[in-house]
Amino acid sequence: MAKLPQILDQFGRPVQRAELKREISAPTFGGVRSPLGGYPSQGLDPVRLANILRAADIGDPVRYLELAEEIEEKDLHYLGVLGTRKRSISQIEITVEPGGDTQFDLDAAKAVEDWLKRDELRDEVFDILDAVGKGYSHTEIIWDTSMGDWVPERLEWRDPRWFRFDRVDHRTPVRLNDQGQEEPYPGFKYIFANMKAKSGLPIRSGLARAAVWAFMFKKFTERDWAIFTQTYGQPLRVGKYGSGASERDRDTLFAAVANIAGDCAAIIPREMEIEFVESANVGSSTDHYERRADWYDKQISKAVLGQTSTTDAQVGGLGSGKEHREVQEDIEKADCSQLQAILNRWLIRPWHALQYGENAPPAPRLKIGRPEEEDLKAFTEAVGPLIDRGLEVDAAQVYSRFGLSKPAAGAQVLRPMGGSAPPAGVVIDPTMQASLTKRFLASIKRPLGSTAGTVALNAEEHSAALSGPLGDAADRLANEASGPTLAMLEQIEAMLETSTSLAEFRERLLAGFPDLDDAALRDVIAAALTAAHAGGRAALEEDSG
Repeated sequence: MAKLPQILDQFGRPVQRAELKREISAPTFGGVRSPLGGYPSQGLDPVRLANILRAADIGDPVRYLELAEEIEEKDLHYLGVLGTRKRSISQIEITVEPGGDTQFDLDAAKAVEDWLKRDELRDEVFDILDAVGKGYSHTEIIWDTSMGDWVPERLEWRDPRWFRFDRVDHRTPVRLNDQGQEEPYPGFKYIFANMKAKSGLPIRSGLARAAVWAFMFKKFTERDWAIFTQTYGQPLRVGKYGSGASERDRDTLFAAVANIAGDCAAIIPREMEIEFVESANVGSSTDHYERRADWYDKQISKAVLGQTSTTDAQVGGLGSGKEHREVQEDIEKADCSQLQAILNRWLIRPWHALQYGENAPPAPRLKIGRPEEEDLKAFTEAVGPLIDRGLEVDAAQVYSRFGLSKPAAGAQVLRPMGGSAPPAGVVIDPTMQASLTKRFLASIKRPLGSTAGTVALNAEEHSAALSGPLGDAADRLANEASGPTLAMLEQIEAMLETSTSLAEFRERLLAGFPDLDDAALRDVIAAALTAAHAGGRAALEEDSG
């Protein structure tokens, strides 16, 4: 059996094909990779939070990653805006660009396109985008070789707590083995996604790194708001006892007022009093708590989505509406670019190398992004006049830009009102057609300006067949017709000379037709019809006699 050629992974190490065929990072409840985690947000304060972040920086990210998970569960606003950003990217169509023009390249791209049609893909991409919040994510590739080919069967999200970074450069990912020891990251087995919200180490590049501070202070505000609301919203029960009341009587009185409702209860001697002094700045309003909580939500919106108009009720001003949407589109494009590079490096190229060998032609590339919306009106206005002036444009390009297909043979084709189609197979050059039209008009004017016997009727030929008064009438009508016809042709020629295109000439001709001086020509035609009728009757009587 021939030995398979050696392939090097992303780190320059030989790929261990046998290791790729088994699942190596599945969770285990009793082992190192336990899916159960802690809750570091309990009792969180600035000092403890700073210690958690500092520990992550020096190689112990477990508490930070657990905290990043908690704020998605406990802060509904952060969950909403982060989910919006991740779903926005995961729903964008992924296309494939072949590595070349050969049939091999097209077949390789077709295999990737077929794989992208899997229903599970959107959920898998959403899990990869866990890196948006935490800064990075790890996804195990489960390879299927049952049919003799290498195909990614599924992509499994793995808890980032089960991975670390190299102790030297703090950037190269490593994994924890079953004994909890750090070992090299197997090439072609994982998708390592580092989605940067800021430059720096991967552990410090995620949105959660900044969001945890807003989360903590917002929770302080919510706690104070809850205490204030509970205290101010309930009446204070005060039980008064006389100076001769015993200790037992006072205990009984306190139990009575305390059991009415809530904790706001007290007892005092009848001769004493309690005075409550309200803050003149705060009063009884709770708006300051709400405003403070909303302010933190807006900071989270700016960090995650780059704007607040789609998440908070803010209308008007220079920073709202279209401007905010454009900022969000910029972030979306950046996320698509990062995700595209990640999938090409960690999934498509390894797949191509395993399937076809390291020396195979270039692998196909994934392209992620919304299609650019083209201003078709501006395109039409710009190209239309150029076509009229003779610019040669491939019709297929115009069809594709407008999303139209070329009409099939025999299809009903829409045309302009009053327009007609050119003969099949004839390509019309607008400049050539304008020149031919001018030559045609000149060829008509020349006979009309010469002898009277060559107008619409060839009087010279017909006068030989006609004799007497009818021949004289034909000559006279031919002479009378030449003048009005020449006048009309001169008007039409003036329109053609001043038109920049055949389309413009057509519009001028249609618009100016009612103004053409055809009265004299109509009189001549009427006389000609009368003479023709009389001549016909005379010829008939002559033949019958």
